[in-house]
Order: sequence, then C-alpha cells, then structure tokens
Amino acid sequence: MTPTGTAAELHRRRKLAIAKLQDGYTVPQIAEFLDVSERAVYHWQAAFREGGEAGLDAKPPPPRPRKLSRVQERQVLGWFRKSPKSFGFATDLWTGRRVAEVIRRKWGIDFNRRYLLSWLKERHITPQKPQRPAREQDRNAIERWRTHDWPRL
Repeated sequence: MTPTGTAAELHRRRKLAIAKLQDGYTVPQIAEFLDVSERAVYHWQAAFREGGEAGLDAKPPPPRPRKLSRVQERQVLGWFRKSPKSFGFATDLWTGRRVAEVIRRKWGIDFNRRYLLSWLKERHITPQKPQRPAREQDRNAIERWRTHDWPRL
C-alpha cells in the first residue's frame, strides 16, 4: 500500500513512531495509533538505526523506465531533418501519429501519440506545416514591387 500524504507529513509520522518507541511504547501500540502495519514500524525503526533522522525521509518513487534509449531518442529527433515522404508517407507533414508509426515500425515500441507530442514539445519540436505559395501569386508582380516600390518606402 502506498502511503498517503506529503513528504513532510510522512516524515513527521515516522519521527512520531520513533519518538513513541523511545518512550517505551510497543510496536503493535504504535502501529494501531498511526493506523499502519507493524511491519512499517519495524522498517522505520531499522531505517532510523541505519541513517538517523535522515533515514526517515520520504524517498521519491523511481522514475518510469524509458521506452527509448538515448541513442534511439537522438535518431527520432534526427528524422525531422528528413521528409516524411522518405519514410513512406504521402505528404511532407510530420504528425505525432506518423512519428509513432515510424517508431513502431523501426523498433516495435508503441507510443501514445499524445504523449509523443508532449515528449517532442519538451525537445522544442512543435507541429509545423510546410508553407506553400498561394496559387494566385504573381511572381513578376512581387519582384517588381520588391525592386521598385520597396526601396522607395
């Protein structure tokens, strides 16, 4: 069972258990008073003996294991220098779904595309659409404006 409360509350509860032990209370009495298992109290007692008050500090949970190695992450980020067409897609638009598909094809690792989008955003890769010139654009008119009108302004 995961303990509830902030790190400070958990630390205070452990300190209280140790203080009660030092005052002569039994482990079952302390466990009942704090509404924890006797095993927890024994564990706190051992941690206190080994590390003093610092041994009672709440330990952060271990991080989730990485799905991609650092080398694989660099490879994924390198894909953005290439066109999605080179990976078999019809257009030049990278999407979270497409990145997830290439990862799945290459390494057999499934990613939620929404998680993948936030992962990419943390690495400063945001959705971009390739710019296309307007169909109505008149190149000659633009060049005339750039060479004649712009300098006058």
